[in-house]
Amino acid sequence: MPVNGALCVLAVALSSALAGLGGYFLRKSLADRDLESAEKRAARILEEAEREAEALKKERILEGKEEIHRMREAAEIEFKHERERLRREEEALEKAREELRRQEERIRAQGDSLGRRAAELKRWERNLRDLEGRLRGEEERLAARKEELERLLADAERKYAEAQAKLVEISGLTPEAARRLVLEEAERQAEQEVLQLLRDAEAEARREAERKAREILLTAIQRLAVDVVTEATVSVVQLPNDEMKGRIIGREGRNIRTLETLTGVDLIIDDTPEAVVLSSFDPIRREIAKVALEKLVADGRIHPARIEEMVEKARAEVEERIREYGEQAAMEVGVFGLHPDLIVLLGKLHFRTSYGQNVLAHSKEVAHLAGLLAAELGEDVQLARRAGLLHDIGKALDHEMEGSHVEIGVELAVKYGEHPAVVNAIAAHHGDTEYTHVVSALVGVADALSAARPGARRETLEAYLKRLERLEGIANSFEGVEKSYAIQAGRELRIIVQPSRVDDLGVYRLAREITEKIQNELSYPGQIKVTVIRETRAVEYAR
Repeated sequence: MPVNGALCVLAVALSSALAGLGGYFLRKSLADRDLESAEKRAARILEEAEREAEALKKERILEGKEEIHRMREAAEIEFKHERERLRREEEALEKAREELRRQEERIRAQGDSLGRRAAELKRWERNLRDLEGRLRGEEERLAARKEELERLLADAERKYAEAQAKLVEISGLTPEAARRLVLEEAERQAEQEVLQLLRDAEAEARREAERKAREILLTAIQRLAVDVVTEATVSVVQLPNDEMKGRIIGREGRNIRTLETLTGVDLIIDDTPEAVVLSSFDPIRREIAKVALEKLVADGRIHPARIEEMVEKARAEVEERIREYGEQAAMEVGVFGLHPDLIVLLGKLHFRTSYGQNVLAHSKEVAHLAGLLAAELGEDVQLARRAGLLHDIGKALDHEMEGSHVEIGVELAVKYGEHPAVVNAIAAHHGDTEYTHVVSALVGVADALSAARPGARRETLEAYLKRLERLEGIANSFEGVEKSYAIQAGRELRIIVQPSRVDDLGVYRLAREITEKIQNELSYPGQIKVTVIRETRAVEYAR
């Protein structure tokens, strides 16, 4: 039993050990299987993580590329904006530079004017010193004369006393009676001496005044030795080749007719090589036609629509040039503060002539002469120059308004608030009214000096131009006439009528009536061709 018991115990222990060993191997097998499963899961998780990481990486790279693209586009837009801003700033800077250059030119011109004024002040100082010297000499002469008069008075008193005593002794007259006789004789002698002195003084003053006047006029004329400017009635436009003449004429002459109709200028195309002659008595029309034709020749495209466009541009350019002429004239003579309308009217005088003399050049010359005369006499130089520059301002409008250029000039000066001396100078420079100011008289003298220069004026040209103006005035006096142009040196009158007011039959009637009025009112050589043009245009725009 004991052996059996031990065996039983051993068997139990052995079974327990086997059971534990089996459990161990079972657990190990399960653990190995779990480990393998965990490794597979880990590998699968790792693989999924890698795939997700790769996808996330690609997504991030794509987002980064899109962000870079957006940033590049934003940078390009900002660069474009910055470049446009810089361009605008450069344009503004260029405009500022141009304005600065103009300011420098104006300052330089003002500096020249101030230099001239400084020279005039120095000359005035010299004249004042000379005058002071003459005054001192005159004072010394008067002092000597006073001493001589005092000596003569003492001698007269002594002689009077002697005569009184002698008279009392000889005639037995009382002292009062003798004194009365002596005084009467002395008064008679003194009166004779005073009258003689007055006559001598008046003669001396007259001689001195004449000498001084001649000196002032000669000084003013010598200091202003300017060229006389005359104007012709034709202008020449140079062409690059003779082929351009055919293009200017156009098919069936439509181009040249359009240009002549729009400008009122006669185009003369002859055998002169590479040149076209523009003929018109009105220099402004001729200048507009010249500028327009030069633009057309440079552009090369010559047809009616282009001609209309270029004529409008040329008209605007000439108007701007007129304003510049006025500003330059005012600056040259040192007159500032003129009304802008007066500046424009001054510029128009550049294209006006008086007996062949350029009116603007004449006005500047009168302004300079009047200023020099005023300086010699100690008057207001600035006012004299202003009056001289504006004395013929009415000639800018005398062919457009009723009345003489004097009446028109006075009306303009009053309208724009000019000084009364300026108004009087305009009104009186032809002797129509009395001078009320010294400056007005100086302007009249300066005007006569300028007009009296040898070769300054030509009567025949002025009469010719007035006849052409009268031709246009007759045509414009009829109802329905829109524009009229005297061309071919006055041998043809071309008239444009309003189609809404003059019908086709009225054109012939109007031409006949204008012809009859010209025959009755004008004297002219040869014959005058009257051409009346009626044209209706319909313009629409396709949009």
